[in-house]
Amino acid sequence: MLVTKQPVLRRFWYAILPMQMLDDGPQPFTLLGEKIVLWKKADGSPAAVRDRCCHRTAMLSKGFVDGDHIVCGYHGWTYDCSGACVRIPQQAADAAIPPGAQVPAYHCVEKYGYAWVALEDPLRPIPDFPEETSGRHRRILQFYQRWGTSPVRMMENSFDNAHFSYVHKANFGLFDQPQPAGYRFEETDYGFEAETLVPIRNPPESHRITGTTEPVTHRHLVNRYYLPFGRRFGCHYPASGIDHVIYNCATPIDDGSMMLAQWLYRSDTEADCPTQALIDWDEAITKEDREILEATDPDACIDARRRVEVHMASDKPGLIIRRQLMALLEAHGEREVHG
Repeated sequence: MLVTKQPVLRRFWYAILPMQMLDDGPQPFTLLGEKIVLWKKADGSPAAVRDRCCHRTAMLSKGFVDGDHIVCGYHGWTYDCSGACVRIPQQAADAAIPPGAQVPAYHCVEKYGYAWVALEDPLRPIPDFPEETSGRHRRILQFYQRWGTSPVRMMENSFDNAHFSYVHKANFGLFDQPQPAGYRFEETDYGFEAETLVPIRNPPESHRITGTTEPVTHRHLVNRYYLPFGRRFGCHYPASGIDHVIYNCATPIDDGSMMLAQWLYRSDTEADCPTQALIDWDEAITKEDREILEATDPDACIDARRRVEVHMASDKPGLIIRRQLMALLEAHGEREVHG
């Protein structure tokens, strides 16, 4: 599916970049093929407009921030967060700003340590992640990486237990037990919830992660899929009682790439398991996923009527994702578009 050709995808929120990146000034990003620029206003909240000055088409991300406004670095034309030009230094102070002097602006808010953007009026709010306000969990921003694959592929892989024994055989995968654990599914208004109990290998380097020294332990997973490209990896280690809950937003850059925004909630303390150890462990796993997904065709076919894989129960999550994406497109008068 070519994500840039599906207008309805513009009506969802995407995690664009960590808020601290805006401390260095305006930042460019390409979302669904659209070049945008984000900056931090005087109150610390983010704003986003098209990354193109309406004067001589210079990239506004090459400019600078002045209070709540972004200033073009070419001639100093200044824009507010609604995209309206509010100052043209070259004209008299009492002269009116031409009515067409403006650029498109986008919905932009801060949540979970990220600046989020929706290119058009969003169909749904940003998902509520209860760990953020539970009082029991610490939040760790883990990864912000550009991947050469599609968000459809990434979402399918996120719920695919069958790849553990092969892609992750170097760390937690049980190579001699390739039969994946089954899921309990419940479809929801936002996507679905999938619950399972997965046995995993627990080498010494993961003892602080799992909270146990058992050579083989279990993950109780309550995972969620959020339309169109978000997921919760809701891992609980029964042997230790530790929560290891990951949220991903597979933010679509263009038809062949995405940005992985990933943050983690842990129910233990820094003394129990240091932040860097958690980042290093998940980074090794994420690297394996990235390498195999970048070896697939990013133009993923989501139409389950044309590519049916029901011969294996482990393909069920991917089929549900494809069916729900197709239903989303059809509900808005769209169809799947391929290259």
